[in-house]
This record gives sequence, structure tokens and C-alpha cells, in this order.
Amino acid sequence: MATDQEEAREQIETEEAREPVEATEQTADQEPTMPHEIDANAERFLGKQEEFEIDKLFRALVRLEGSDLHLKAGVPPHVRVNGSLRPLNRPPIDDEEIVRLIFPMIKMDQRRQRIFDEDGGCDFAYSLEVDGKPWRFRVNVLQQMGHVGLVARRVNNWIPNFEQLHLPPSLERLCKYSQGMVLLAGITGSGKTTTIASMLDWINRHYRKHILTLEDPIEFTFTEDKSLINQREIGMDVKDFMIGMKHAVREDPDVMLVGEMRDRETFETALQAAETGHLVFGTIHASSAPSTIGRILDLFPQPMHGAIRSALIFNMKGIIAQKLLPSIKEGVGRVPTVEIMFFNPTVRKLIEEEEDQKLPDAIRIGKEEGMMDFTMSLKDLIDRDLIDRATGFEVAPNPEALKMALKGISLAESAML
Repeated sequence: MATDQEEAREQIETEEAREPVEATEQTADQEPTMPHEIDANAERFLGKQEEFEIDKLFRALVRLEGSDLHLKAGVPPHVRVNGSLRPLNRPPIDDEEIVRLIFPMIKMDQRRQRIFDEDGGCDFAYSLEVDGKPWRFRVNVLQQMGHVGLVARRVNNWIPNFEQLHLPPSLERLCKYSQGMVLLAGITGSGKTTTIASMLDWINRHYRKHILTLEDPIEFTFTEDKSLINQREIGMDVKDFMIGMKHAVREDPDVMLVGEMRDRETFETALQAAETGHLVFGTIHASSAPSTIGRILDLFPQPMHGAIRSALIFNMKGIIAQKLLPSIKEGVGRVPTVEIMFFNPTVRKLIEEEEDQKLPDAIRIGKEEGMMDFTMSLKDLIDRDLIDRATGFEVAPNPEALKMALKGISLAESAML
């Protein structure tokens, strides 16, 4: 019986909702709406886009299964395939051609052109259909030594799950919270956006929630499953991040993606959203999960550090740090090595007592809870023949610890804390 009631609630549909909406009569005081005005205002929502000359290079990037496209005057276009840059088999691009290729994309948006003129470069998302499938690209246009150039990152038109990304299943735990904050840490190009997209899609496939994202630019587009998803792009759908967050509180979100924590205002706003009952995802530039605490505190003046530590203790659910490594497995380009720190009682106590230097030990002690440091992750990747030993030792924070781990020797954690 309970199941029937739940099903009925999910499929509520009133008779009024099925009734056609009748047009109201126009009063004498109302100004008539001109059809051509409606068309002009609605044009930008129709999704129409003209064909540009540069599209052929984006199509080549997709067909070569490359990750990035580089355009620079004086050399042929280059694509990055499995981490290595390769020139296309064609003559170098001259200044006239590169302007012809790039500027139509800039001029199609007034804000984009203004930012390019004022800042000497701009970032935006670009969409294109290739062989009947929609693809998105994260584009950066730059100026260098009096020339214009472009770097574009291809974004997958499907969102891989944890297994396909070779991510540990313990990440599911962070997707099951109804409130709090989850941060992805790493350098640019470390796969943070892809991991967050996979986590949000896990929520989408398992829960009936409203997921709201504020992105600059939008990279992955989600296919709704159980959740309702709204994606807002800064500059296109909303003027700026702060206005987007102001609107968000009226948009009934359960889960929010607020993008990169670049400054104090962004972090404070995201923290406030977490405190008021939302599950908030974000990214931050930090090299490891423990060092992320210091990176967050650096955004604030010293007198506020105590308050920020308290806010982290009550609201942060976990921090994931990751790096991308070249894989030796056939058909796999790159794989992430990850560090996972859940905010269990031990971690919260260390942060409260300002003993951040002991957080790596807490991660190792929390192995049974699903936590892992980079040494554990690298050992796992080597054992599964996803990376070679040379790569593992090259990026290992502690090569000696990795050597011991590969021999089956683990550090004695019991006396560390």
C-alpha cells in the first residue's frame, strides 16, 4: 500500500494542469505585442547556430579522439591525443587565416567580445554537431606577442560512471548526503570537472532531486533520469556568479554545483548554501586533500580562521584530490590517482585543534572507511596494470612509502595520532 501511495504522489497531475490555457482578451490599456518583436526576443533561445570555418578543425579533433586543439600563427594546428601534442598534416596557419577562424566565434556574443578586448582573452563554451552527435568544447582565446591564438578542450558528450573513470566506489558515500559541502582539489586539467559530473550523474540516476549548476562555462550537459537538472552558464544565462547564487535560493535546489572556489566571496556564498540545507559541490586548486584546508584558510584574514575551521567541521563532508596519469592499458588514455578524505570525527578533531599536519595520518587510519592517500591509490593502479611503476614513482609524494606498499609493508598508523 505504501508503495502505491508513493507512486501516486510521484505522478500527481491535476485536472486543471491538463486544461488548455485560454488566451485572455487584450484590454485597451495594454500595448499590442508585435510578432516581429517576439521573434527578435526569442531568437537567442532557439538554439540556432551558423556554420563557421573553424568547425572543420573541431570535427577533426573529435574524429582523432583528441582532448585539446591548439591554434597558433606560424605553425600547423596541433591536437593532443593521449597526453601528447601532434601537428595536423597541413600547412601552417598564417595571421589572416587564424583571425578568420577565431573571430566569428567571438563576435557572436557581445559580452565575449568585450572581455576579449578588455582582458586580452576570453573563455567560453562552444557546441557543434559531429556525425550526428552533439559535442561541446571549452574554448580559450588568447593574445600572445601581437598574435591571436586558441586552445580548446573537447568535452565528452556522455558522462562516464565511476567504474569507467577508474574511480574508487567509496565516492558514492559523498553523493548520498542531503546537506553539506564536497570539494574536488587538483591542478588545471586534473579531471576535477569530469569527476564532479560523474558524481552529479550518480545522484541523477538514484534520487528524485533538483540539481542546479552555476558554471563558467558549462562543459558537460546532463540527461535527466530521476532528477530535474538546470544548468546556468555565467555570462549567458545569468550576469555573474553572485547574482546566480542570489537567484538560486528561490529556485528550490537540493544539490548545487558552484564551480571553482576562486575567492573569499565565492567560498562564503557556497558555505552559506551548505549551511542552509543544500548539498554543494565545488572545485579548488590544491595539491592534496589535507593541504586544501590551508588553501581555504588563505582566502580569509587570520582573525577569521577560527570561524572558518568551525564552519568546515560542521559542513564539509569530504575532499577529493586527484591527478591524471597516462595509462598503459589498451583503450585507456589517462586514469586518475586520487586522495579521499572524509570528515569523520578524527579529521574534524584535528582541524578544530589546528593539527592539519596530522591529517595524512588520519587518512591512512581511515582506510577501512573508504579513505585513501595517493600512495594507496598509486599502488592500486599499478596492481591493476593501469599505470607502470615508473609513472607511479615519478608522481608519488613519498616514493619510499610506495615502494614499501608494493612489497606489502604498510606503515604502523596506531601511534601516529
